[in-house]
Order: sequence, then structure tokens, then C-alpha cells
Amino acid sequence: MTNNVVRVEHVCKDYQLGEQRVRAVNDISLAVQPGVFLAIAGPSGSGKTTILNLIGCIDRPTSGSVFINEQNVDGLSDNDLAALRLRSIGFIFQTFNLLPVLSAAENIEYPLLQRTDMTPAERRERVDYFLDVVGLSNRKDNRPNQLSGGQRQRVAIARALAGSPSIVLADEPTANLDKKTGVGILRLMKKINEKLKTTFIFSTHDRRVVDLADRLVQVEDGRVQAFGIRRDGKWLAARIHYPEDTGE
Repeated sequence: MTNNVVRVEHVCKDYQLGEQRVRAVNDISLAVQPGVFLAIAGPSGSGKTTILNLIGCIDRPTSGSVFINEQNVDGLSDNDLAALRLRSIGFIFQTFNLLPVLSAAENIEYPLLQRTDMTPAERRERVDYFLDVVGLSNRKDNRPNQLSGGQRQRVAIARALAGSPSIVLADEPTANLDKKTGVGILRLMKKINEKLKTTFIFSTHDRRVVDLADRLVQVEDGRVQAFGIRRDGKWLAARIHYPEDTGE
């Protein structure tokens, strides 16, 4: 039996907006196998980014449980969650989140400075390797303001991968890129997924991301509406029916 890299069980997430309590995610359950390229798709405000934040241990659920590599993270302290993120999860943001005073190589190395299990030589080796993977070896000394949007996103991808995480989470990674650049970034991530067998989980409403995915979770109004698996180039989808949908 293959262990799941992510398991979410009956998770709800509420936010307090003034005097109003808003349920952003409502009774979500899903499991993610190693090495998949999963799109969590839905319109703006559907809850997909909240789901990504819960999987990434950036946020805690109001109820329900989240498991990362079969470890229940419910009772972990903030420090333990930070250690888990550092070891197991890479993040790619739509705004790149690069430090402007650091070069491309230094941005990639920055999260690795917290890794006590790596020597400086090992860090540099990883940085050089992933700069090569994303095709930016010749721009390693450039700062973010000397790079195009696509190049900055490539640096962000290399930074996410440098710690050898089992999961990479990408929140709308093509949102701030033009169409041609966005397609190139998606193909690069798919190539990395196939080569390194790293699990990628995207939140997106971009059809191009869905077209490259091999797993799909369709979200609307904070609930999973359908699951999809791509087989032989075709989607096999299962729609989720809730009791209130049928009047039960």
C-alpha cells in the first residue's frame, strides 16, 4: 500500500470577519499520492487557496485533520510546523516572493541556511544544480530587478525544490505572467515533476494548468464538487453529491 504524501480528513476552516463568521472550507476530504501533478481548480473565492494554506501548514483547520507524509500535524507546535515545512514542503507564489537585495543564487540558498543537516558546500551544490534545472545558471548573480517575470518565477521554482521537499505547493503560479511565459513555466514544472517525481499541487483557475495535470480537485463554495484522474489522455471524473443537493 502506497502512503499518501497528503491526506485531508473532514477539514473545515472558519474566519472571523468583524462580527461575521465565514466558513471558507467546508468538510473537505482528499488524499494525494506521491509524484502526482494535481490541480485544485475553482473560481476566485472558492476556497482553493485556503486548502493550499492548510496543506502547507501555513494555517490550521478549525476542525478536521491534515496529514503530511502520514504524520498528523494537528498537535504540532508552531516551531514543529516550521520544521516540517522546511523539510517537506516547497512553496511557489504568484508574486515570486524573492528578496530584492539577494542574487538569484542567494535567494535559492536562503531557506537552506536553516538546514543544520547541510554543509555550505552541499548548499552551493544544490543551488548550482537547481539553477541548471530551471535554465538560469548564467543568471545566478543577477538580482530580481535584473530578471524578467518568467526568470523570477524560475528562481522561485528552484528555491522551492532546493530543499528536496516531497511536496511543492503553487498558488496561481502563472497569474502574473503573460500567456507565452506562463505556458513555459508550466511545462518546466511538469518536466521537473516527471524527472524528479516531486508531487506538485496547484491552486488555479487557469485552464492551461488543468490541461497539464494528471489529477484534479474541483472546488466551489468551499466544498469539493468533483475529483478527476487523467487516464490515456482522457479525464475520468466523479462528482460529489451532498445530502442537501438531493433534498435528503
